[in-house]
Amino acid sequence: MDFSKTPIEGLLVLTPQIFTDNRGYFCESYNRRTLAEAGITAEFVQDNESFSAQNTLRGLHFQKPPFAQAKLVRVLEGTVWDVAVDLRRASPTFGQWFGVELSGENKKQFFIPRGFAHGFSVLSPTAKFAYKCDNYYNKASEGAVRFDDPELAVDWKIDLSKAVLSEKDLQNPVFGAYKKAPVF
Repeated sequence: MDFSKTPIEGLLVLTPQIFTDNRGYFCESYNRRTLAEAGITAEFVQDNESFSAQNTLRGLHFQKPPFAQAKLVRVLEGTVWDVAVDLRRASPTFGQWFGVELSGENKKQFFIPRGFAHGFSVLSPTAKFAYKCDNYYNKASEGAVRFDDPELAVDWKIDLSKAVLSEKDLQNPVFGAYKKAPVF
């Protein structure tokens, strides 16, 4: 497994070694020891999966402490543009975002530590998205940032006029709310 650092401390892109032959492929998608050697010591307790159509945009979501979650995300089928926004007030990259293309073909994964908002847009006709969390979901601890916040200026790699969004995501607060009252 190859671990690539990003410009934002803590965010890592993981690329597994893929073995192919006439039968198809094999790759190791998770190995606790290998991740620990790379500094990822999160103990994952919950796996989630979603299926989405093209131009679906989910995010930007997070869980507030004490139910904050680190995530290890990947795409099983299709292609997404995956984004994490740094909400850690003491971080020198507070308010900055990083994105990476994840696909069933490239098998890349994205590790997002606690203290980040997370979301993705679907670039392919459909996408099956899977992720591990190191803390259990808690509805009362849901948090979110508006996907189209002009201060963050996230490039979602899709035409936002065609974005398919939940009613809930259309109501998310802007980033400025977290500048005034930080969560992390």
